[in-house]
Amino acid sequence: MHRQASGMGGSSTQGICDGFVQAVGNTPLIRLRALSALTGCEILGKAEFMNPGGSVKDRAALGILLEAEAAGVLRPGGTVVEGTAGNTGIGLAHLCNARGYRCLIVIPDTQSAEKIGLLRSLGAEVRTVPAVPYSDPNNYVRLSGQIAADLPGAVWANQFDNLANRRAHYSSTGPEIWRQCQGRLDAWVAATGTGGTYAGVALYLKEQDPRVRCVLADPHGSALHSWASGDGLHAEGNSITEGIGNSRVTANLEGAPIDDAVRIPDQAALDTIYGLLWQEGLFMGGSVGINVAAAVETARRLGPGHRIVTVLCDGGDRYRSRLYDQAWLAGRGLHQPEAAPLAPADAASR
Repeated sequence: MHRQASGMGGSSTQGICDGFVQAVGNTPLIRLRALSALTGCEILGKAEFMNPGGSVKDRAALGILLEAEAAGVLRPGGTVVEGTAGNTGIGLAHLCNARGYRCLIVIPDTQSAEKIGLLRSLGAEVRTVPAVPYSDPNNYVRLSGQIAADLPGAVWANQFDNLANRRAHYSSTGPEIWRQCQGRLDAWVAATGTGGTYAGVALYLKEQDPRVRCVLADPHGSALHSWASGDGLHAEGNSITEGIGNSRVTANLEGAPIDDAVRIPDQAALDTIYGLLWQEGLFMGGSVGINVAAAVETARRLGPGHRIVTVLCDGGDRYRSRLYDQAWLAGRGLHQPEAAPLAPADAASR
């Protein structure tokens, strides 16, 4: 299937994309049939795993690079440096190959072996570091900024506080969702790490219709649920989920509309991604479990008859050794679901 690219990377002709850049964007919305039948709401997932780099982070990576090029700070042969939990780095590595830059990634050693290995396969220089809080100067984000400052010809992508991130979603993801829904949706639900996806889409949708409810989803171990609920920045518990949640309010998240917040336990997220696999044929990553479970809870809070959009961030292949491994889950006090928890989608649609 050929897809025209979003406005971020330029126009395409007759559905033919001119390279990787133009293939970013214009992902479909997928109706999650079993969950829609279960809740009485229409639950739609933005299929961001269909971006050419395999995740929603392709959009942020492209937006950051395009703005750096336009500002003249990123020049041919330069180096892009970033601290990332994986997916933004993967998007940057693809784009650096396509546009003639070197890529240097700093990543916590707690991230999946699949993502770290993929970054190296893509040709990025990868430096794994211990996972420490953002307040620590050895935090992976802080280290990446220092490396970029010390390296001639380097640019720090700074996805957490570089507003090019949320502008990419404001200019592409938000308008796509609005157009695909023909201006009729009741809620936007998404987890956030950098804040770019959630904030960019929320800001755009609120401009189109202030009645659209914007709901922040969050795992345990993150402070954003308590902050969004007006209780200040404090975290409870922990989570196996990678790349979402935060202990601080980033520049990308600051000022974004938040009408409600939902906290999702790891086991509920696991049950959800296994249900998506068994009932919808969708092999998804852990943050998708947080997003979709929060969309289901939002449906419960709103009641039947509403349309809710969330994001299917990435596929499950990057997490096979963790989320889809029974022994790994058991070692963290979680159980691998053994039977589909949802009514069969085909039966639900009849």
